[in-house]
Parts: sequence; structure tokens; C-alpha cells
Amino acid sequence: MSKLRRTLYTSLAGVSFALGIVGAFLPLMPTTVFMLLALWLASRGSPRFAGWIRRHPRFGPPILAWEDEGAISRQAKYLACAMLLLSMLVISLTLDSLLLRTLLIPFLALVGLWIVTRPEPRP
Repeated sequence: MSKLRRTLYTSLAGVSFALGIVGAFLPLMPTTVFMLLALWLASRGSPRFAGWIRRHPRFGPPILAWEDEGAISRQAKYLACAMLLLSMLVISLTLDSLLLRTLLIPFLALVGLWIVTRPEPRP
């Protein structure tokens, strides 16, 4: 892999990691998605950075639980479902298009169902 490509992957991993940190403090911004993306990008650009993300005290354990077991913690499930319900409420109250509401709300409900059916991490 070229140095330019590794640098691009590593840079995008850094941006994704930073967005994940922002998401830890802003309720409507997804932390986990950005952390998983950062890990994927870092594993292609900088294995050292990927290892650092996996060892991070705050973000590493949920990432390892997902990688090893496909597991999501109960707290994360509650938070994700609460945000999905809030999103469904906002969509139902603000979208004028019946077609969009009819498509988006069931889709979000299915995402919530998928999240709830993931196993929880082993102790």
C-alpha cells in the first residue's frame, strides 16, 4: 500500500475518532459508528493507531465486545433505543410527507429491534 493511501486512511481514522469523541458528549451524534469506522480505517492505515483505539479505556471495551462477540452493552441498548424513539417522535411531529414517515419510522423500529436482539458482552 502506498504511503499516500496509508496517510489518507490514518487521517480519516483520526477524524472519525474525533467525531466519536464529540458523539460521546452530544446525544444525537453516534459515538460507536464513528469509533468502529475509525478502527476500520486505522487498521488499514496505522495498525499502531488501531491497537491504541482497542486499548483505549473508554472506547476500547465496547469495540472489543463488538469485534469478539457481536455484543452491545445493556446501557448502550437503552440509550440507542431511547434515541431511536426520540427520532421517531421528531419525525412524526415534523415531517409533512406521509410517505417519508411511513418509511422512516418502521425502518428505525427495525434498527431498534436489531439492536435489542444483539447479545450482551460476557463479563
